[in-house]
Amino acid sequence: MRALAALSRFVGNTFAWWVLLFALLAFLQPAWFIGLKVAIVPLLGLVMFGMGLTLKVDDFAAVFRQPWRVALGVVAHFVIMPGMAWLLCQLFHLPAEIAVGVILVGCCPSGTSSNVMAWLAKGDLALAVAIAAVTTLLAPLLTPALIWLLASAWLPVSFMEMFWSILQLVMLPIVLGVLTQRLLGARVQLAVQVLPLVSVVSIVLIVCAVVAASQAKIAESGLLIMAVVILHNTFGFALGYLTGKLFKLPLAQRKSLALEVGMQNSGLGAALASAHFSPLAAVPSALFSVWHNISGALLSTWFRRMEEPPATTATVDATR
Repeated sequence: MRALAALSRFVGNTFAWWVLLFALLAFLQPAWFIGLKVAIVPLLGLVMFGMGLTLKVDDFAAVFRQPWRVALGVVAHFVIMPGMAWLLCQLFHLPAEIAVGVILVGCCPSGTSSNVMAWLAKGDLALAVAIAAVTTLLAPLLTPALIWLLASAWLPVSFMEMFWSILQLVMLPIVLGVLTQRLLGARVQLAVQVLPLVSVVSIVLIVCAVVAASQAKIAESGLLIMAVVILHNTFGFALGYLTGKLFKLPLAQRKSLALEVGMQNSGLGAALASAHFSPLAAVPSALFSVWHNISGALLSTWFRRMEEPPATTATVDATR
């Protein structure tokens, strides 16, 4: 079991490179992975179930200790990322299916790996977990509402169909995970140790399925989509950090805000796009999954070296 846990930690720490490697492999050999398309929804459910296993009541205590900071992160996430997605679609005059895919990933809750990045960055982990949890819990309402508001100019969007999809894809597996953890208690810790491995394998397979199904379209417009994805993610990080600075949050909380705003649950985006639109609409989510794990790792490494100036630290301590 120790060897499996060690393998899980290694795979979790090198997540971005596995996603990149297998995305390239799926692009070069789409026939190997095309059959995985039917597994996208079950795989995402498995990831969400794993997230439920790790959630505890204590994780939500931060919501009550500092509710306005959690609310700030949630509002920033659901304003900045959907807003930037819509703006980039307008600026680049994206085709309808790609535009819907970009907006869709922008309307998703915080990414499943954002908490890990916040921890690596020496950010405020409690705040990061609370923001990720609340954005995920609000996703069944806010994600379809925002997609309907912003994307219906390109393609027809059904709020209710997407609402039910997110309940099944996100809420049901998370609730089952939380209940399993409550019922089994410490016995579930063995499973939690290998969750990074399960999550990485699941997300890698989702990305492979999307890339394989859209290989021809990616070859045709992949560079354009990638440019939009990089800009979207970069503006998310920057504006998330600046929001924290504007509201005079300590450095650790600014780091968490930047990572929670800029990183999306792109697996959910890919599943929703495949189910409600087309394989091409899922491509921005697949590329976002590759890119934001690389950029998030780089940013968290840079953040880790940043320290609060002594005078600021003293001021923060004095006000507590």
